[in-house]
Amino acid sequence: MPDSLLPKRFLFRFSLACRYHDPLWGAEGATLDETYRLVSLAELEDRAAPAEVRAAWSEAGLAFRVRVSGKRQAPWCRANRPEDSDGLQVYVDTRDVHNVHRAGRFCHRFVFLPGGGGRRLDEPAAEWLPIHRARQQPQAIPARALQVRSEKRIDGYLLEALVAAEALTGFDPAEHPRLGFTYAVLDRELGEQTLGAGSPMPYQEDPSLWATLELTR
Repeated sequence: MPDSLLPKRFLFRFSLACRYHDPLWGAEGATLDETYRLVSLAELEDRAAPAEVRAAWSEAGLAFRVRVSGKRQAPWCRANRPEDSDGLQVYVDTRDVHNVHRAGRFCHRFVFLPGGGGRRLDEPAAEWLPIHRARQQPQAIPARALQVRSEKRIDGYLLEALVAAEALTGFDPAEHPRLGFTYAVLDRELGEQTLGAGSPMPYQEDPSLWATLELTR
């Protein structure tokens, strides 16, 4: 692939601070203010960034807040088709390894949808998904280890998500305060927004393409 066709984010290794927040989750979800916002790297390639993404950590796990704006259509979500749905996909490597191209047992993929669940398909949904071509999969996820909350907005939606520590094989902030990390906010109307290199690079299965989250206080 010629250099001119390579995504600019492929040429660099990015590290972002992820601030501590306790408690991570409450009756109103993840109440993360502006100081928890992750810088958008999509502008490096002159791509639109319709989603604002915030992240936080504590010993209890990881929390995310996503505000998607600029929509004219309702998000398309189906809990039984999570990979095809509009929403947030999160990729986490609790060992922050960047010199391998296939996921191992410390690599995780989660999907959070603003709708598509329940009888009327109007409830948010959360699920663990296997990573394609992974050499090993992480440990089984306990019930209720994933939490999700959503709100409809005139021009989009607000989505809040919790990944409990029990859902993250090898999660140990004291010993391993750096996580391999990327996200993808997928939307049939607005397109794909990723943190690191996006399509056509195979970020969905290659941890070497992920950025780093530094767990700070």
